[in-house]
Amino acid sequence: SDLQKQEERGELLQPLIFILLVLCSVLLYFKVSLMDPGFVKPEEEVKEGEDKGQSVVIPQIPGDIKLRRCGYCLVKQPMRAKHCQLCQHCVRRYDHHCPWLENCVGERNHPLFIVYLSVQLVVLLWGGHVAWSGLYFEQSREWLQHNIFLLVSFLLIFIFTIVVVLLLVSHLYLISCNTTTWEFMSHHRISYLRHSELENPFDQGIILNLWRFFC
Repeated sequence: SDLQKQEERGELLQPLIFILLVLCSVLLYFKVSLMDPGFVKPEEEVKEGEDKGQSVVIPQIPGDIKLRRCGYCLVKQPMRAKHCQLCQHCVRRYDHHCPWLENCVGERNHPLFIVYLSVQLVVLLWGGHVAWSGLYFEQSREWLQHNIFLLVSFLLIFIFTIVVVLLLVSHLYLISCNTTTWEFMSHHRISYLRHSELENPFDQGIILNLWRFFC
């Protein structure tokens, strides 16, 4: 009876949406964590893939830069690929190895990684609002005993929210420039960037960069 009245007033809609967002976040986590981030296949398959799409995705490659063979897994690396010591594979358009996912973020799962961060941010902001709204402040020991759980929850949510916001903003900035975390941090050590006449030979403008990344 009370449940039906709450449903009629729409009071159950918000908790249901929140639970669905949490489930979506968990599913995205496992999807990004378990999927192939873009491992480079054996040499004969890499050549075929490069003939089909590499020239379209990567414009303005310096002419004197040759593809190198990885000294670990012995495959010929496509442009922007890097060997990950933890995954023991070369990864296409390598961004970074995420310790929370225990997987690399690369060509195939990078867009889903951004979606995961976005959904996670919504969940954290919503959870922080719920925790904050449940607090009422009084200067007494009894107040602290009754509200310690909500207070700790809010502080943890606040810390995680700051981390997710910084990650999301930094990744969106790099995506809008069509560069990766690895290229941004190691620009001076990467041959195709160090020998290029342009500071970023892959940048085609914010709109086209975002379009090619997400679409």
